[in-house]
Formats: sequence, C-alpha cells, structure tokens
Amino acid sequence: MLCSFCIVTLDGPAGAGKSTLARKLAVALAIPYLDSGAMFRRFALALRGDVDIGEQVLREVFAGLHFTLGDANGESRLLCNGVPVGNEVRTEEAGLWASRIACHPVVREVMKEAQRAVGARSSLVADGRDMGTEVFPDACCKFFLDASPEVRALRRLKELEMRGETHRLVDLAAAIRERDARDRERTFAPLRPADDAVIVDTSELDVGDVFAVLMAHVERKRVTNYASGAPGNESPRK
Repeated sequence: MLCSFCIVTLDGPAGAGKSTLARKLAVALAIPYLDSGAMFRRFALALRGDVDIGEQVLREVFAGLHFTLGDANGESRLLCNGVPVGNEVRTEEAGLWASRIACHPVVREVMKEAQRAVGARSSLVADGRDMGTEVFPDACCKFFLDASPEVRALRRLKELEMRGETHRLVDLAAAIRERDARDRERTFAPLRPADDAVIVDTSELDVGDVFAVLMAHVERKRVTNYASGAPGNESPRK
C-alpha cells in the first residue's frame, strides 16, 4: 500500500484507459477502486437522461441511490442500494446520458458529495473527469490520461465487439469528439488536468507500458512521503 491513507486519481476523456489502469493500480496497491463514471451512468439510467425535471426532483431521485463499495473475488465493486452496478451502465446510450447530466451543476454537486463520502472511509484509486480537480483536490497522486479521438474510438469499438455489439468506427469517433467538446467546454467542473497531475498520452502505449509509468510515479511519491514523514493526504477540502 502507498501509505496509511491515500487517494490516487486518474482523470481524462472517454477511452483513454482510465478504468483499466485504475483497476490495476487498485489491485497493486491493495486499496479499493471507485468508478465515478459508473455512478454517473447509474444515476443517468434512473433519470433516463432527463435533467429538465427540476432541481428538487433531481435531488429526490439521487437521494434514493446509495452508493457504496463492496468486494467480489478480491476486487472492489461499486454497489447501488446494495446491488452491484454491472454492464447495464456500459451501453453507448447510458454513456451519452451520463455525459449530458454531468453538465448539470446540481448533478455535479450531489455526486461530488457522494464520492467524497466514499473516499472518507478508506484509501482509493478513483477515475473520472474531475477527480483530481474537484472531488479530491488533495489527492496524494494525480494522473491525467489522454489519447487521440481515433485511438479511443478504435478501443471502444473493440470493447463493444467483444460484447457482441456492432457499431461503426466513424460514428464512435464522432460521438467521442462531441463528448470531448461537451466535457471540456462546460462551465462547471470542465475536463482538464489538475495543475499537479502527471499527464500521460496513452495513444502509442499499451496497458503494461502505462501501468509502469503510473506505478513508478506512485513509488516515487511513497518514498518522498516516507522520507518527509508526510501523511498520504488530508481529507477533501469542503
């Protein structure tokens, strides 16, 4: 483990490899993994992508969703109301809905509170769009993964084909560019690297190469913290 209490964040656009690398880091560091994207997708499914229902209703719907982390076969799992969040949130439709509702300030507010509540219980590896900038600004290690839209679209195509779904590469690339623009240009919690994040372009790297880069940085941080006697990180700023 990196230290007694530590949060590691991986931010970046869709298809940059965040989830795969975050899971590997969590296993290597023996700490839980928080899939923030799955939280947004689960909420989006509950709303069916509709954020025009009013702030009060949004809060009421979210109040009915209780997110926790569980364990399955030695790996952490995101639970919603005690039920594992599964492949029902991995469709293109769910991803599109999640991207749309994530632009709503109230959605970001309630989601940030829920994510911080999970992070207050233990060390975490958390991936998403604003983990290092908004949710856990005092994280002990921050990464920002990126890749070209074409590379990310091809990765997504292969992932969907493995699930038996058929899509056109050109359509996936267009959807990724649209989502990138929406995520980067929104006024509330836009997608961007934290000032102290390590930026890694994964376009020409395989998973093993990127993992080696991340682990090397985490190890350097561990050694630095140990030498200085510094804690892993403080509680998230309110």
